[in-house]
Amino acid sequence: MIDLLLAADPGAVTTTTAVFSAENLIALLTLTALEIVLGIDNVVFIAILAGKLPPEQRAKARTIGLALALVTRILLLMTIAWIIGLAKTNLFNVPFMTEQVHEHDASGAPIIREVVLGISGRDLVLIIGGAFLIGKATLEIHHKIEDRHDKPKAVKATSFAMVIAQILMIDMVFSLDSVITAVGMAQAIWVMVAAVTISIGIMLAFAGKISAFIERHPTMKMLALAFLILIGVVLVADGIGQHIPKGYVYFAMAFALGVELLNLKVRARHPAEVIAG
Repeated sequence: MIDLLLAADPGAVTTTTAVFSAENLIALLTLTALEIVLGIDNVVFIAILAGKLPPEQRAKARTIGLALALVTRILLLMTIAWIIGLAKTNLFNVPFMTEQVHEHDASGAPIIREVVLGISGRDLVLIIGGAFLIGKATLEIHHKIEDRHDKPKAVKATSFAMVIAQILMIDMVFSLDSVITAVGMAQAIWVMVAAVTISIGIMLAFAGKISAFIERHPTMKMLALAFLILIGVVLVADGIGQHIPKGYVYFAMAFALGVELLNLKVRARHPAEVIAG
């Protein structure tokens, strides 16, 4: 993904005469679809956090969370030069770790060099955000496992402001990943802004249904938390230069989701058999 960003020419992100050219429209459709796929993790995280609030506050939290995601993405798109600098400039090096750099020699032949791992601003954001996701999801799983249903639960009041603060933090991480993808795939700034706006609008329309579905099915919530841990690992790995192809990750998540949906269907049709084992 970072290769796509560095390949993008910041000077080319300008308004062209053919604003609604076939190329721009195709880029808009493709980027919108990709932004929706990349944003599912954001929606799941917001749904899980909003689920800690009283029912009357959950819809408000989801709306604010996705609105903040939209604002963050647009602000980042308005500062493309800063985003590129954030990705290219190393803040510090990690002497005990190396990464492979693909280059070409004088004759044009590809060569691979190992250099000391450098951590850029983008890498630092991904590492911190990924670690936060892993820690938060692990803590939620621990609470689910340790929850005693035979004892009355003391209802813990969750601060609305605290939930929004956590949503804002993870919005920044997912927004950075989203904007880097947008810059690598489109030339016109309006295409990027339109794709992000449309994708957030679609996610907002379905956020309530996704949240209700997760709340109705405890096993699905556990699977969603496991997905967040997986995404956190991918973010941390990406931050330290160990890039995991997103296609493999999304395929694994889709396969696990498909299996769990089949399990839910079996439980719904044969509840007695499931209970009996």
